[in-house]
Amino acid sequence: MENTSTNGEPARAEKSIGRLHVLTDFHLQQDRSHAELARLAIRGGADTIQFRQKHGGIQNKLLEARKVATVCADASTPLLIDDHLDIAQATDADGVHLGRDDFPIDAARSVLGPSPIIGGTASKPHEAAEAYEQGADYIGFGPVFPTTSKRNPKSVKGPDGLADACEAVPIPVIAIGGITHDRVRSVLEAGAHGVAVLSAVDTARNPEQATARFRAAIDGVLREADS
Repeated sequence: MENTSTNGEPARAEKSIGRLHVLTDFHLQQDRSHAELARLAIRGGADTIQFRQKHGGIQNKLLEARKVATVCADASTPLLIDDHLDIAQATDADGVHLGRDDFPIDAARSVLGPSPIIGGTASKPHEAAEAYEQGADYIGFGPVFPTTSKRNPKSVKGPDGLADACEAVPIPVIAIGGITHDRVRSVLEAGAHGVAVLSAVDTARNPEQATARFRAAIDGVLREADS
């Protein structure tokens, strides 16, 4: 697709968006901290870390996010903060990922300026287009497959729905929701730039090894595409 917005205007400058986003979480498991999960995921090949904490007070979230920021800075790995624009600013994160009911993307762009990465959540192609028009640099689209966090079967979009979203925008689309290493090929072939994973890494017995399997799957598909 030509790199123009849906209203015909030139698209914003492209940014380097990772292909393997690992979301840290302390709700699904309490064995490892956010920082430890981030460290293991980076060792396994994650090229983007998303700090995600839905529960608890803001001070605790900020404390944990700062620890993750240190890990990411030491490894030169981009850090995105889910939901919280204020935490992203306080930790000097590389950007934010905003849901449909979070701080508006266009307002976040006004606050953050042009450089930070802003991701937007979408579950329908027109929502992806709206997020792009508001200033998102990438789209997190899903759920692509059934997941415990989305119990309504009608919410599952499948590879075909993902392909429609990828066609709707000229920016990277990151597939999320029920992604396993053996589903990586289908989502990349549908047009996704990469994948975002949560429980498949966070609840794994060996998060580093689990991440490495995703990294190998992604790199394998990309090598085939280039050959």
